[in-house]
Amino acid sequence: MADLSRRGLLALAGLGAVGTAFSWDRLIAKDIPGRDTDALTVVILGTAQDAAARKNLVDAFRGKNPDIKVRVQGIQGTDWSDYFAKILTLVAAGTAPDVVLVATEGAQLFADRLAHPLDEYVVRDQAEIQEYFDDVHPALIEAFMYQGSLFQVPIDFNAANIYYNTKAWERAGLARPADDWTVDDFLDASRRMARSAKGSFRPFYWTNRLWGGVVPWLYANDTSFLTESKAGGGSWLWDKFYPDDPSSASRGGGFQWLEPNAEDPRVAETFEMLRAMVADGLASSPAQGGGNELVGRFADGQIGMTPAGGFWVDGLAAGGMKPGDYDVQFFPRGRVQRHQFGAAGYAILKTSQRKDEAWEWIKFCCSREGMQMSIPIPNTTPTRRSMVNATFYEGKGPEHWKVFYDTLDRFPTTAPIPAPPQQAAVETALIKNVVGILTGSAGNVRRGLSGMQRDLELALKEK
Repeated sequence: MADLSRRGLLALAGLGAVGTAFSWDRLIAKDIPGRDTDALTVVILGTAQDAAARKNLVDAFRGKNPDIKVRVQGIQGTDWSDYFAKILTLVAAGTAPDVVLVATEGAQLFADRLAHPLDEYVVRDQAEIQEYFDDVHPALIEAFMYQGSLFQVPIDFNAANIYYNTKAWERAGLARPADDWTVDDFLDASRRMARSAKGSFRPFYWTNRLWGGVVPWLYANDTSFLTESKAGGGSWLWDKFYPDDPSSASRGGGFQWLEPNAEDPRVAETFEMLRAMVADGLASSPAQGGGNELVGRFADGQIGMTPAGGFWVDGLAAGGMKPGDYDVQFFPRGRVQRHQFGAAGYAILKTSQRKDEAWEWIKFCCSREGMQMSIPIPNTTPTRRSMVNATFYEGKGPEHWKVFYDTLDRFPTTAPIPAPPQQAAVETALIKNVVGILTGSAGNVRRGLSGMQRDLELALKEK
């Protein structure tokens, strides 16, 4: 993400943390945007130092908009749910900011309750911003549609690709997997790595969370734990901004996840496979480890594969890995080779009295100049196709860095993680049940999914 990449978030939360933390510390004084400022208040997930690091971006914006003062405020949180909860508290207290950085996890929460639609601004300024849409894959735009309106313009994204350690891969006598490799190919490679390794090696390491947990496996099996549909509307955007894109006809007014789907036979099939992977030692329990441990173990060749996006490139370089020490590939194909992704952008709060100024900030941040200033290093994947190039990854990126954006181009059904307005409760229900299902007996899978179904039904009723 432009102002806080997934890597930055994981550094705060710990990549291997057991899902999302659902309690949070009380707000402290420096978390609360000032009431007496005449500046446009922009909030990001991060520290005061993270906010101060946006000075060059703010200065460049002020150079083009000298009449708009901007104050970037960092709000600390252990994860996105923690951060969103704090924003809700600020709104309730009457101290809401004007603009908030929001990831996919909270996009529909904000669209449903807090954010102002961007439709009027986007249409009015089409001549100025068409070049942005020309440079951005429509799947990323659709991820921020809700009930026919656009609520954010994405600045960065990360799909769940497979990172693999080349030393562990070569030790097992494996060649780079094909672009269309299958789940069976993945399992075969995992077994071969397990046989060739010693010590605490795990062929596959993953985490229990909404992004990069069980969801990529469900998508690859052409299912999900929530029933997916699309809202009507949206033709105003697709007809104007993507008139020549062949996928526009299949796009709509935003994704909907209205019903639980945990008892779908394909969900059970997926969980049974994952349970067997854990039981056979091919995969870690998705509850184990932390971000620092993962980087170190991956760099030492103790982990064969893990799901991650472009956000990890800079982190691996900082951890001492050279470009040839690892590579990336598409997620393996099951029934389909659909991928999941998460993205982020700025939302204007409906309570803001500076909506016009807020739109100017968003418009600048999605400009080429703004995005290049926001994402100078590969700690996330820019939504602008033109920025994902050899220069961006030079000296740090894997050989097949094109995988990051090609995930969108190659697999047209690739979509955002399932995050309805009740995302926090939904993720709680998911995470609560995953470990028990995957570490229990084979006969426990369907019983566990029945429990997940009940928990999801309650979660989706929350307001």
